[in-house]
Amino acid sequence: CGATYLQWQGQCGSCQAWNSLRELTQTRSKSPDAGSPVKPVKLAELRRQQTPRQATGSGELDRVLGGGVVPGSVVLIGGDPGIGKSTLLLQASATMSEKRRVVYVSGEESLQQVGLRADRVGADANEIEFVAETCVERLLPILTHIEPDMVVVDSIQTIYSDAVQSAPGAVSQLRESTAQLVNFAKSRASAVLLVGHVTKEGHIAGPRVLEHMVDTVLYFENDTGSRFRIIRAIKNRFGAANEIGVFAMSESGLKEVRNPSALFVSQHPKPVAGSLVMVTWEGSRPMLVEVQALVSESAGSAPRRVASGVEQNRLNLLLAVLHRHGGVPMFNQDVFLNIVGGMKIAETAVDLPTVLASLSSFRDRPISNKTVAFGEVGLAGEIRPVPFGEERIRQAATQGYTKALVPVGNKPKQRIPDIEVIPLERLDQALDAAGL
Repeated sequence: CGATYLQWQGQCGSCQAWNSLRELTQTRSKSPDAGSPVKPVKLAELRRQQTPRQATGSGELDRVLGGGVVPGSVVLIGGDPGIGKSTLLLQASATMSEKRRVVYVSGEESLQQVGLRADRVGADANEIEFVAETCVERLLPILTHIEPDMVVVDSIQTIYSDAVQSAPGAVSQLRESTAQLVNFAKSRASAVLLVGHVTKEGHIAGPRVLEHMVDTVLYFENDTGSRFRIIRAIKNRFGAANEIGVFAMSESGLKEVRNPSALFVSQHPKPVAGSLVMVTWEGSRPMLVEVQALVSESAGSAPRRVASGVEQNRLNLLLAVLHRHGGVPMFNQDVFLNIVGGMKIAETAVDLPTVLASLSSFRDRPISNKTVAFGEVGLAGEIRPVPFGEERIRQAATQGYTKALVPVGNKPKQRIPDIEVIPLERLDQALDAAGL
C-alpha cells in the first residue's frame, strides 16, 4: 500500500495486512572521488598559494571582514527585517562585479524586484549574474558551470535540499543546504555570502551549528528609529572578532561613516551635568562614545536602575562602589544610564565614565566637555588599567580633547602632544580630578 514505518511491526496500520513490511536501507550517494586518498600539503606551500583578499568597495565592510572577502570563505550575515542586509550585499556585489564574476541567488525576491532595488539604490548591477533558484541540488551545477568568484545567497532560509524530507527553513534543511554550499566554497575557492533571518530575540534563526559551519558571522545592529546601522563581527576566522563597521541609511542605500567617533558624541555648546566622553575599543580601533547619566530623587520605595548600552548589574555594582569608597549614597535616587547612538559596550573601560557621569548628574556639576576618561573600577575602589591605553589617548587627542583621566597603568611612557594625561590609582583621586 506504500505506507512507511520507522520500525518493524506485524500488521500494517494502513491496509491491515499482516507480515507485509519489508526493510529498506537508505544510503546517501557518494561522489566519484570519495575514496581517493588526500595528499598532505606543507604549510610553506600553502603560504605560496595564498590569494589576496577581494575588496568589496566598502571600507567599513572590508574592515569588519578583516580586510576583504577571502576566496573560499563562507560569511553569514544576520539582522532584523529591513535593516539593510540585502541592500549592502547588492551594493558590494555591484562593485565587485566590475572586476570579478559575481552570482546573486535570490530566493525571496523575483529578479524584477531585485532589479528595481538596484535602480533605487543606484547600484551598477549590469555585470551581476542573477539566479532565481531555491533547490541546492539544481543550484550547485549552475554555480559549477559559471565558476564565480563570489556567490550571494539571499536568503539561506529559502534554500532546500531534495535529500531532506522537510519544509524549507527547517533545522535539517538549513544544516544540509549550508553544508553543501560550504563544500562548494572550499572546493571551488569561491566566496559565499549567506543572508540569515533572525528570531525575535535577535539571534540568527536555525541551529547554532549553522554559525559553527561558516567562517564569519556578522550581525546588523541599530537603534530603533535611527538611520545609522552598525555591523559587528561576532566570529571571524580571518580577522578580528568584535570589529564594527558604521553605515548610514539613505534613499540611495547604505553609506559608510568615515568618522564614527563624531556619530556617538553629542555636540554640546557648553558643559552639561551628567555627560562624559569615553574612549572605547571596538575590534581594532578606538572610538569616542558619550556616556550620559540622569540621577533624580526616587518617588517610590524602590529606586529604579535603568541602563541602555551597559549591563544593568554592572551599574548596580558601580553605585555600590561609589557609596562605599566615594562616600556618595544613592540608595534613594533613580539612576538612568545611556550610551549615545545606541552603542553597546561590554568592556570594563566604561566603569570610570559611568561613575563620574552619575556623580556629575547627582551633584549637578558639569565636567569639562574637553575631558575624556576610561578605566575599570575595582570593588576595593582601585582604578585598574585596560588594554590599548596609549592608542585611546592618542585618538582623543586627534579629536580635540585636552584632558584625559586614565588609570595609572595606562599612563603613556612618552608625552602625547596637545593633551594632559592625569593618572589615577583610587576612586577618590578620580573624583577630585574631575572636580566633583
